[in-house]
Amino acid sequence: MTSNSEISETRIRNIVIVGGGTAGWMTAAVLSRAFGHAMNITLIESEQIGTVGVGEATIPQIRLINRYLGLDEDEFIAATQGSFKLGIRFDGWTRFNHSYIHAFGEIGHGHDILPFHQYWLRARDEGFGRDLWSYSLNAEAASENRFARIKPGEAPVPSGINYAFHFDASLYAAYLRKYAEARGVKRAEARVRDIQLDGETGNISQLALDDERRITGELFIDCSGFRGLLIEHALKAGYTDWTGWLPCDRAAAVPTARTEPIVPYTRAIARKAGWQWRIPLQHRTGNGHVYCSRYISDDEAVAMLMDNLDSEPQAEPRLLRFTTGHRKSFWKRNCVAIGLAAGFMEPLESTSIHLVQSGISRLLTLFPDTAFDQSLAEEYNRQTTHEYERIRDFLILHYHANGRIGEAFWEERLSTDIPESLRQKMQLFRATGQIVREADELFTEQSWLQVLLGQDIPPRSCHAATGAMNTGQLTEFMSQTRRAVKRTVRNMPMHEEFLKRHCPAAKI
Repeated sequence: MTSNSEISETRIRNIVIVGGGTAGWMTAAVLSRAFGHAMNITLIESEQIGTVGVGEATIPQIRLINRYLGLDEDEFIAATQGSFKLGIRFDGWTRFNHSYIHAFGEIGHGHDILPFHQYWLRARDEGFGRDLWSYSLNAEAASENRFARIKPGEAPVPSGINYAFHFDASLYAAYLRKYAEARGVKRAEARVRDIQLDGETGNISQLALDDERRITGELFIDCSGFRGLLIEHALKAGYTDWTGWLPCDRAAAVPTARTEPIVPYTRAIARKAGWQWRIPLQHRTGNGHVYCSRYISDDEAVAMLMDNLDSEPQAEPRLLRFTTGHRKSFWKRNCVAIGLAAGFMEPLESTSIHLVQSGISRLLTLFPDTAFDQSLAEEYNRQTTHEYERIRDFLILHYHANGRIGEAFWEERLSTDIPESLRQKMQLFRATGQIVREADELFTEQSWLQVLLGQDIPPRSCHAATGAMNTGQLTEFMSQTRRAVKRTVRNMPMHEEFLKRHCPAAKI
């Protein structure tokens, strides 16, 4: 048997986080909440380096981590100049002048053994039934700029409403920093000058800072951004490059003055060699142009962004360069990479902050001791790779299934081979309308359904079990669902009214 003293001797007591921003301070906040004062946590960051700070849109899973931290949602929204998000609207992706929304939450509700969309497909085949999104509470609320917190069972729509947030990433990082420091996290304002490895194990043993301090620890977490100071510069983890499938390699970002109304959704607007984002906050709007530099120059991309703004710019455009993909090892020896140090998935489906969150959660589940058993790292890397690959497939779908004929970038996306995992999912849906979600992949059947249909991939048939309803029963089932959505939306306040009433941010 292992004695308590032996367990105590192998327990990790000192964690060092390199890099701040959302990734660093979210990691610090969660670990300080999980371990309390039993763990010494030091975060090293330099204001001279700065952070990317453009990840202002999220997906509903962020509410889980906020709840774990015990954050007051209204206070958090006000402190980060935030707004609510019901989904992402895609403009011009399928073809010019066409839009659809990837709305969070349920669409309709299932009956017997089948999901709602199978009944919708039968109604479509028989020539009645409305647009799919008219049965989605989130989609209908978004179209009318309405919002309310509606829990399951509180409204005629059984599932309630599911939502995420838009916020200022720098303010969110500051909010998390305040939380973490109040729980004992120590911050070192410095740059890492040198990284020392243990000659016997190859583990990171010590960091030398530019102010002559030396920081030691047992577990090191790399939140240093694209450069991967620890995981790549020191430990040579390697990188899996996905630019063959996702070739956009640059982004220009610029904030603009607030516009009215503050809509409760993100916009992703297709452009000739990429796409433009629009994220509404209480004090401003976040804008950016993600593009492929093989098809458009930096100057032209910036000009296209500036020509398509809805209000006056508040700063000069900032240019970012990236390579879509991930580290071959997210966890190597005694170092775990979180955030951009782990990999980069363009912000098309707002997954950047979620990948930070899931990386931290996975680390907590598989938390090591000072022996750093290799099986823990292997399992962490397996799960994280799976998550990245399934998100990759979802993003490729948006590009591959397009109808933008006459534009070289988009025609290349249409003709490029896709991963077999995505091909199988598309073929199954085309043939049967069925969607298989693998293990614990991020995006639900409802998400795949909306993007597959939104990108104009219609199924050829519906499930035979829908025939258990006769036409009259099916008509009433569809009508009841539609009426419940309309009645619920009609009673919801406007998004801006909800913000003013519950979580108004200070004017900046």
